[in-house]
Amino acid sequence: MIRGILIAILTIGVVGTAYWGYKEHQEKNAVLIHAENNYQRAFHDLTYQVDQLHDKIGATLAMNSRKSLSPGLVEVWRITSEAHSDVGQLPLTLLPFNKTEEFLASISDFSYRTAVRDLDKEPLSDQEYATLKQLYAKSEDIQKELRNVQHMVIDNNLRWMDVELALAAGEEKQDNTIINGFKTVEKNVNAYSSTDFDPSFTSVKKEEEGFNHLKGKVITEKEVPKIVEKFVPGSTGNMKVTPNGKGSPLEFYSVSVNDPKKKSEIYLDITKKGGYPIWLLQNRKVAEPKISLNEASNNAAKFLKDQGFSDLILYESAQFENIGIFSFVSVYENVRLYPDAIRMKVALDDGKVIGFSARDYLASHRKREIPKAKLSTDEAKGFVNPNLMVQEDRLAIITNELGEEVLCYEFLGTMENDTYRIFVNAEDGSEEKVEKLDNSEPIYQEI
Repeated sequence: MIRGILIAILTIGVVGTAYWGYKEHQEKNAVLIHAENNYQRAFHDLTYQVDQLHDKIGATLAMNSRKSLSPGLVEVWRITSEAHSDVGQLPLTLLPFNKTEEFLASISDFSYRTAVRDLDKEPLSDQEYATLKQLYAKSEDIQKELRNVQHMVIDNNLRWMDVELALAAGEEKQDNTIINGFKTVEKNVNAYSSTDFDPSFTSVKKEEEGFNHLKGKVITEKEVPKIVEKFVPGSTGNMKVTPNGKGSPLEFYSVSVNDPKKKSEIYLDITKKGGYPIWLLQNRKVAEPKISLNEASNNAAKFLKDQGFSDLILYESAQFENIGIFSFVSVYENVRLYPDAIRMKVALDDGKVIGFSARDYLASHRKREIPKAKLSTDEAKGFVNPNLMVQEDRLAIITNELGEEVLCYEFLGTMENDTYRIFVNAEDGSEEKVEKLDNSEPIYQEI
């Protein structure tokens, strides 16, 4: 009798374990399929955008009317921004692709700078037309190589997840068509000297150079676990550390920690120089809130202080389901430094940090010489829409559309039922940026 009961219990246990394993396998496959679909979409979108980019640059070369040229360059800027976004969604973090990204950003800078100026007073120079021709030729080369990769991806039914796994494992095999194809794209772009371009192509280079401000010694792979433990206390499980690809402007370690006991997975990148965390993502189920958004913001501020990030203030907070989302910026001489931003996510069930991004801060943070404002607060306020009821004002440094840091007056105010943040250039009064802040979401069940 007892033997029969034991056999029945064991049978139920085996069946239950098998069913659990089957469900786990199904869930993992669903995640992999979703990721693969996103990679495929981003790649084919990128190929399409480069096709469009090449055609649009060619069209601007044929334009004679300045009225047509300006909208044409705006369209080039829009397409380039979308292409740059598509590149960012591909699993190329471990594969140096910075020259191609720099090329796309260079086109974006050139087209935007040219489009926003008065072409009647300052038409395109001979040098700028020559630059357009060079961009046209280079975009054609990239177009051909991407088309070639696209053809092989479709013809051979290649998967992007295999690329991600190969890069993460450092197995860049000769027969990996996608990796080899993108290396060819990068090689062709690198063949063009940066001196061939207009001096205004500086935004990406400035961003990359910003990481030169990092202080501290270069850490080894063996030191990574100690940094992870300090940054994510109590993290246990299988840890995998992978150095990023050689030749990248920022060298870092990618870390993943799988903790089956806590049913969580942790992913983070750490700079090799100084051992600074670039970003963190803890993937776990967040239960019902037990702390307030204010308590969570205090936890986030304490976390930053414990990690050595000083002179930061909270400037934006929001709650999304069971997670608090916070943005911090540096303050120097009572001036907010918006390029030095850190964004965080805090779980409202236990108050712990589950998301962290300091890339902007690490790229931009340094000792600055704050220029003196030529306009007074009242003078700058005169350039604001008179219908805006200004409630707060302060000095701030922001990055404008040209990638330049500018000193502004920040005005926070309301107009009718909406709240706006407006940045007015402290030197000439021009509106550098206007942001409509999100209103609290209504509870539709009660409407």
